[in-house]
Amino acid sequence: MKQKSGRAAAGRNGWKIAAIGAAAIVAVGGGVGIATASPWNNPQSPSSASPSGAAGDAAPAATQAAAPAGEYTVGLTPTDKAFSVNPATKAAVTVTGATLDAVELAPRAGGQPVVGTFSDDGARWTATDRLAFDTEYEFSYTARDAAGETRRGTSTFRTVEPANEADAAMYPLDGSTVGTGQPLEFTFSEPVTNRDAVEKAITVTSTSKQAGAFYWLSDTKARYRPETFWAPNSTITVQSRLFGVDFGNGMIGNGDTTRTVKTHGTRLAVADNATKTMKVYLDGKLDATFPITLGTEDWPSTEGYMVVMEQYKSTRFTAESIGLEPGDPAYYPPTVVNHASRLSNGGAFVHEALPAAQVALGNFNVSHGCIGMSPEGAEYFYETFGTGDVVQILNTDYGPMYVWDGFGDWNVPWDEWVNQP
Repeated sequence: MKQKSGRAAAGRNGWKIAAIGAAAIVAVGGGVGIATASPWNNPQSPSSASPSGAAGDAAPAATQAAAPAGEYTVGLTPTDKAFSVNPATKAAVTVTGATLDAVELAPRAGGQPVVGTFSDDGARWTATDRLAFDTEYEFSYTARDAAGETRRGTSTFRTVEPANEADAAMYPLDGSTVGTGQPLEFTFSEPVTNRDAVEKAITVTSTSKQAGAFYWLSDTKARYRPETFWAPNSTITVQSRLFGVDFGNGMIGNGDTTRTVKTHGTRLAVADNATKTMKVYLDGKLDATFPITLGTEDWPSTEGYMVVMEQYKSTRFTAESIGLEPGDPAYYPPTVVNHASRLSNGGAFVHEALPAAQVALGNFNVSHGCIGMSPEGAEYFYETFGTGDVVQILNTDYGPMYVWDGFGDWNVPWDEWVNQP
């Protein structure tokens, strides 16, 4: 009688199967023989040190041959004594020339057995539960041959250890509401060399039906964006099915997540060096115009699109943060500025210009690359804009902000984005 799980007692001629690697075991009159050779026999074999199977794929099943009357074969997935097994592996026991009476797969240290199901013909048991990381498991199973003899077998294997686990964080955080210019940024705990597999495991959908693509800044950081800005007032859903995915170098993804991010209305600030003004458009309509000052010829503001990264009601600027030392002509002492909105990692902000620079607004440039505004203008920007909102700088004749210097993603042409070497 088949059962879902449960430890079965050994038959009167109880025996233990030691299935090494991909070997199938032949039971002959109570004896055991290896039916096929296996690379797992060599503990130094490269295959023995790599995880068994990729995401959604079972490890290679044991080879099975047709069994003459009175004999049968047993195939194990994973094989006996296997180590660094990918937890996404579908554990299974298969017999040829017999049926399975009972199967149990459970952690050797104790704990709940892994749930599984039998095939209709009783020749195969397959786990339906996931395996856990860093766990030694024991298979116990009882098979009945054509003559009604029952024999019990056991085997063990160990899954991937913590040193080989990998995960991924995403920005913006789950549940955030951001501007339409916010790319999705994924930071991986381990270097990713198997980029195609990781990308396929992450599905991004939006209520605006916008297709997008990944762009890798490094082996541990990737961005995702559509061809144009996200549609306003849309919902973006990110399903990361990274459990069991091989990141490369033996690193295995350890979890699945579903995150949602929403966008609010369109907010765009256009800072034009030709007119020394900022025009603010809300949902496509001009809402305000302010005089500004931009970067000098020695410290020019970059052209193109930038995205608000973070904001401070007041913060302290230091010349050292942009590589200046006392004695440099452009050096300035530590300075507190109000209503500062960061645009780049390199130190570009929208902020209230210092009192001495107020005369420059609308007339000439005095900053180190920032957009300086009046107290009223900087406060308006601080209160109206937030993370993910877009600033466009025109006519500085200085190239666009790099993709890695903040969120310069929108300055990368789409053809280049989707055809990254």
